[in-house]
Amino acid sequence: SPYALSIILSSLATGTMLTLASNHWFLAWMGLELNTLAIIPLMTKTHHPRATEAATKYFLMQALASAMILFSSTMNAWFMGEWDITNMSHPISTAALTIGLAMKLGIAPFHLWLPDVLQGLDLLTCLILSTWQKIAPMILMIQINSQLNTNLLIIMAILSTTIGGWGGLNQTHLRKIMAYSSIAHLGWMMLVLCFMPSLTLLNLIIYMVMTMVMFMMFLNMMSTTINKMAMSWLKNPMMAASMMIVLMSLGGLPPTTGFMPKWLIIQEMTKQNMIIITTIITLSSLLSLFFYLRMSYSISLTTSPNISNTFSIWRQNNKNSMILPTTIILSTLMLPITPTLINILN
Repeated sequence: SPYALSIILSSLATGTMLTLASNHWFLAWMGLELNTLAIIPLMTKTHHPRATEAATKYFLMQALASAMILFSSTMNAWFMGEWDITNMSHPISTAALTIGLAMKLGIAPFHLWLPDVLQGLDLLTCLILSTWQKIAPMILMIQINSQLNTNLLIIMAILSTTIGGWGGLNQTHLRKIMAYSSIAHLGWMMLVLCFMPSLTLLNLIIYMVMTMVMFMMFLNMMSTTINKMAMSWLKNPMMAASMMIVLMSLGGLPPTTGFMPKWLIIQEMTKQNMIIITTIITLSSLLSLFFYLRMSYSISLTTSPNISNTFSIWRQNNKNSMILPTTIILSTLMLPITPTLINILN
């Protein structure tokens, strides 16, 4: 029903905006809960056992994370007498809050629910879960960055980039690959959160643009596995070529947009004299780059057997709106404006 869909999407937007605009932990918690409750009907709209299983896992994990956040904020109010978001000064409540927000985002070692949940959903719901649902928890972490435990964030960053790379190596389903890609990108955001939160925000925006482009391409090509993605060149050569470039951008290869946040994060961590940790994170990102290259290989260098003249299909395909070409440009060609962004961040 369009009425139900409009209510659900409005609730999603309201929950995120409530969290972003709130200065009180209880209001922020209410916004996170509204987000969780609004997306569950979208998960179960396809009446399938996998969708029900994904919605159940998501609900249980988000409920546990919300309980941790409410517990940490209540403990901070009990000991410090403050409900203000920026006054999380008690160490135990700060650690519990970090764990709760990490569970909501799917950061390692609290990541096990994310690949299974994405695998059971349709591509449009995966798009919302991988982009919009990460805004509110990440903004909360950016707001309290100066009070977070730096060692805990660095440990989660190293685990996220390593697990995100290793986990995606043996996957053939595109939704699970994008889930492990999300875990790896979140690791980069956690690494620089305590030192330069504006760079974390920039990384989040670029990640959301690139992920949105990939899921819109998957929707356009009706691809859910690597084997189906190998047929992309026969369906739409222009879309397949763009998909290869966006995959390189997700992997962080220059001169694409995805190289920019990794370059700036490596530069910032080098200024902080954290050479060994930066080297570990950079080497672990090569694992993610490997499965992006494998996906590009399946698009460009493999041609499925074909007996019909399918090259005329892409000329008749008018599904593309102006949103997809614009976001493709943003996700691939923003590297030349890096000096301008550095001036803004500083």
